[in-house]
Parts: sequence; C-alpha cells; structure tokens
Amino acid sequence: MRAPTAEAMRAFGARLAAHLRAGDLIVLSGPLGAGKTTLVQGIAEGLKVRGPITSPTFVIARVHPSLTQGPPLVHADAYRLGGDLEVDDLDLDASLEESVTVVEWGEGLVEGLADDRLEIHIDREAGDEARVLTVRAVGPRWADTPVDRLEG
Repeated sequence: MRAPTAEAMRAFGARLAAHLRAGDLIVLSGPLGAGKTTLVQGIAEGLKVRGPITSPTFVIARVHPSLTQGPPLVHADAYRLGGDLEVDDLDLDASLEESVTVVEWGEGLVEGLADDRLEIHIDREAGDEARVLTVRAVGPRWADTPVDRLEG
C-alpha cells in the first residue's frame, strides 16, 4: 500500500482500527521518520482513545484509555530497549488481552507476545513524502481479514 501524505497514513490507521479488538498486537518497523507514530495517530483516532498520541521513545510506553467503552491503546516504543529482558520488564503481556497494543521498533523483540499479530513495515520513497506500507498478517486471528481489504 502507498500512503502519499501523512493524512493518508492516518486514514489508513483509522481504517485499520475498525478491524482491531482487545488482544490485538501490531508490530511497526521502518527507518526513523518513516511515519510509525503518524500511523498510530490514525489508529488512535479510529479507536477513539484519549490523546495526544506522540512518540513514546523516552517514556517507552503509554496507555490511552478509550473514550467510548472500547479497548485502550497501549503504544510502546522499543527503540531504546536493549533486548528481550527489557521488553519483559515492560510487562506488555499483562495488558495484551484487554488492550490493542502497538509497538514501534518492535521487530525481532515482541513477536513472542502473541501468536496472532499484524506486522507493518513502513518505507519512505526517495525524494517524496510518500510512504510504502507492507502489511503482514500472522496467525489465525487474521485469517478472515484479508490484508488487501485493510489497505482500502
């Protein structure tokens, strides 16, 4: 999927949120400035959670409660984490079942939290604001939700 602007990235996040439920894990990867937090802003908008949504790099994780009786959003950033032990210290698995959990920079660190997850890699197009998103659905949870439908 191609997102030509930040607004398109947020719109994709909002569309994705319509398919999310408590217990879902989303693992985001991509270079600095790729738009991971922008995507999470769209997910948060779609889930109708309390904001603002900013990069949690220095606080590592934030919980955004629902404003509509939906699941809270746990937004984590594994960029500064040194490995599996530090990921374990976050206790993300303690809130996983009742929350939608999105982890930036989680590739190679948090996949063990859930057998079912969405892995989204974001790349920048050279000399352009556009981003290219590659969505990979892992596990039976996503068997009835074709990835191409998420890309809308």
